[in-house]
Amino acid sequence: MTLRRISAAFTVALMLAPLLVPFLAQTAYAERLVTSLSTHRVLISSNFTGTSLVLFASIEDVDTPRDKPKKYDIAITVRGPATTFVTRRKERILGLWVNYESRRYPDTPSYLAVLSNRSPAEFGPLELQTKYRLGLSFAALPPSILADEEFGNALLRVKKAEGLFYEETNAVTFLTPTLFRATVPIPGTAPTGPYEIDVHVFANGVLAAQQTTAIEVVKTGFEAFVAQSAREARLDYGLGVAFLAFVVGTLAGLVFRRN
Repeated sequence: MTLRRISAAFTVALMLAPLLVPFLAQTAYAERLVTSLSTHRVLISSNFTGTSLVLFASIEDVDTPRDKPKKYDIAITVRGPATTFVTRRKERILGLWVNYESRRYPDTPSYLAVLSNRSPAEFGPLELQTKYRLGLSFAALPPSILADEEFGNALLRVKKAEGLFYEETNAVTFLTPTLFRATVPIPGTAPTGPYEIDVHVFANGVLAAQQTTAIEVVKTGFEAFVAQSAREARLDYGLGVAFLAFVVGTLAGLVFRRN
């Protein structure tokens, strides 16, 4: 009897499956996001002083009539390769300033840019910023670590001063109600490696669409050759640098001796 009931329930579930698909689809994102970057590869040479990428995106809403477009909020977060950052606090001991206390932050973005059409605090409740890590402070570190305000703020302050942490709340421009663009700055001090770009679209405080793309920042020319040699042929690289230093030092000694 039990097997018959299970078989009957399974048959009913198969019959109802086509009817449940439209209902389940409504719980997914109603919007579809299509993005395009001006380039996916940034080349760094000896005279590189920085550049900018342009991101275009279109929101395709299949449910809302065209004569009643939604009002969207956009948050774009660009993260560079993860690194470990240490903040230190100095104390005056016996007349000397020494490193008294420190905090170690693993998996910190080496570069971070947060772009939006308005302040993420206006998107919705604080839980929305925490969940999707909107805004510079939430995107830089998890909320649990940011609870230590003194060292967390020091990290943000140092990275901002270096030009590696950047936030602008009016960087996203809507060309139409569903088409927008944003300029992503890449400073001259940007570290090499893969960069992840997360685009979040919100409507009435609810996530409507999301997409992730990536770019790569790489060295080119002689700088790329030197960096590759330092990684793959460390002994030869070290001997070459030592020999070059010896030659330069010898030539400098001869020149100054003549003078």
